[in-house]
Amino acid sequence: MNFPEYIKDKILTILMQILCMTGSFIYLYTCGMKKNQLLLFYLAWLFLLAVWFTVDWYRRSRYFKELFHISDSLDKPYLISEVMPDSFRLEDRLYKRILRSSNKSVIDTVHHLESERTEYKDFIENWIHEVKLPITSMNLICDNNKTAETRKIKAQLSELENDVEKALFYARSDTVYQDYFIHRIVLKDAVLTAIQRIRPYLIQNQAQVELHGCEEMVYCDDKWLEFILNQIFLNAVKYKKEESLRITIDTLRENNSTALIVSDNGIGIQDSEIGRIFDKGFTGTNGRHNRQSTGIGLYLCRKLCRKLGISIEARSEEGKYTKILLHFPDGSSHFSRDGQNAEA
Repeated sequence: MNFPEYIKDKILTILMQILCMTGSFIYLYTCGMKKNQLLLFYLAWLFLLAVWFTVDWYRRSRYFKELFHISDSLDKPYLISEVMPDSFRLEDRLYKRILRSSNKSVIDTVHHLESERTEYKDFIENWIHEVKLPITSMNLICDNNKTAETRKIKAQLSELENDVEKALFYARSDTVYQDYFIHRIVLKDAVLTAIQRIRPYLIQNQAQVELHGCEEMVYCDDKWLEFILNQIFLNAVKYKKEESLRITIDTLRENNSTALIVSDNGIGIQDSEIGRIFDKGFTGTNGRHNRQSTGIGLYLCRKLCRKLGISIEARSEEGKYTKILLHFPDGSSHFSRDGQNAEA
């Protein structure tokens, strides 16, 4: 609160003072008081008024600066009414009571919504685990009765299992810190496991996977990394060209980090859309021609990468290729919780 704003707020008080000065001047002048005496009287009045406004502005400005500082330092600013300093002004005390009443209503609503969200999340997780049982059973049936038809069914089951897994990871994405274990892993192991999980789907779509190197060790959670890689592989299949799909996996050593590069020879991404492919629900021009697109897969990848301390980026040339790069920073302390997980 600067001084001009304060004066503008006090305009009614100032007008009242001017009116009082005018009225008293007319009265005292008609009573025969000399002009010199009146001048001294009103100069003293103006001086006292200026001192009062200055002191009041300073105290109010300091009070609100303290409030803003407290609000900025709070994790939950809506609790400001619980820690705001006391004031001798009745107006401030009334505002504090109003804020407390309003915040109580907000907190009750937030708790209610959080409770509903937790119940829904628990229901989704339980439902997903129940759905996995018949999927596993059908996979076993296909394995025990290998025919051309069961191989097609197994490929579809692989895609279905991935969609179910995607729903589970989406439900848990906000609480990833409760379900991850950061440790040193070999990138090649995580990549091979991710490929194996969707192998029937890749075979059905005649995808060729080329793995070069990937012997580097990084700090990450292998389960979450495998999920991220699965989404990248599935996107490569969805947006392949008519000819055979080729997915190339390689690593690149950078300054203080290791990059895992997943390339495909698919239809690519338009330059105007490359910056939005990680946005929630964004399917782009290619997605409008592919009804399987939901805009959730890559969004989840970016969300999980951020929580795991990995950066993800996309490079593409329309009609030629798409590259997804995962950058793993060096050093276990970057990922660990209180420096404990990294040494495990």
